[in-house]
Amino acid sequence: MEQIPVKPIRRKTTLNDVWRGRSGYLFILPHFALFAVFFLVPVGWGMYLSMFKYNVFSQTFIWFDNYKRILSDWLFLKSLKNTFFYTFGVVPLWLGKALLVTVLIYPFRKGIRTFFKAAFYLPHVTSTVIISMIWLWVFNPNFGLLNYFMTVLGLEPVVWLGRSLTAMPSLIIMQVIMGGGSTIVLLSAAMASIPEYYFEAATLEGAGSWTVFRKITVPLLKPTILYALVMGTIANFQTFSNIYIMTSGGPEFSTTTIAYLIYETAFKNYNLGLASAMSMVMFAILVVLGIIQFKWLGSNVEY
Repeated sequence: MEQIPVKPIRRKTTLNDVWRGRSGYLFILPHFALFAVFFLVPVGWGMYLSMFKYNVFSQTFIWFDNYKRILSDWLFLKSLKNTFFYTFGVVPLWLGKALLVTVLIYPFRKGIRTFFKAAFYLPHVTSTVIISMIWLWVFNPNFGLLNYFMTVLGLEPVVWLGRSLTAMPSLIIMQVIMGGGSTIVLLSAAMASIPEYYFEAATLEGAGSWTVFRKITVPLLKPTILYALVMGTIANFQTFSNIYIMTSGGPEFSTTTIAYLIYETAFKNYNLGLASAMSMVMFAILVVLGIIQFKWLGSNVEY
């Protein structure tokens, strides 16, 4: 006798189910309240302000005129280009640096690994202002450390932060050298969780160091690399402090990023509506970049 396939009945969540699970909802309520107050409400308010010609003294509803204005503004487009250049200059280099350092310190005993992780992590807990002030001295054209070495090598001193050609690369180099500490700690923890017999079996089969790294280490670190890539992209796309302290967006707007332009527009020109529109565009770009990264790296990732 032929059996008729029966579709499973999907049970809908009712108010009674919510009431029965009220203790669970109460546990997540504090976190959700903070998330709503400090993320959802500001994003919603930013979307609202972006529809207005909004300043300290007046507000006029203008629909999408702010978006039309910024998308045709050469300075916004230049800041967008600068931000992409900075982000895609920094993220691959410091992620590669973090992965290299993690692999190099892995064979050492635990105490030595801890020392190196702490040393690389130290800049992460140091104020960005202090780090920027130190690098201002390094890049100083008259008595900076970098130009001192240039003179020793018989080369001409360079005004590193005073030329549009070298200002942004200088900031990228600084961030790559000082960044990546938290990623090294994360990758080290992830690498320590990889069973040793994978490496031993590969070695017995005659695999070299590069093959082990490419075929075993990187695939098993993929979830952590994906997390570091997404968070690093978000953080560097919003970079502000080092730009504000070291270059103020110059010279010739060559280091003006979206975050710095938002600051200038909102708190110097007091055009909060236009600044909110810029923030929404940056938010949309970050969402798209996050989706692309998850599609690219997240296909074979197991969590």
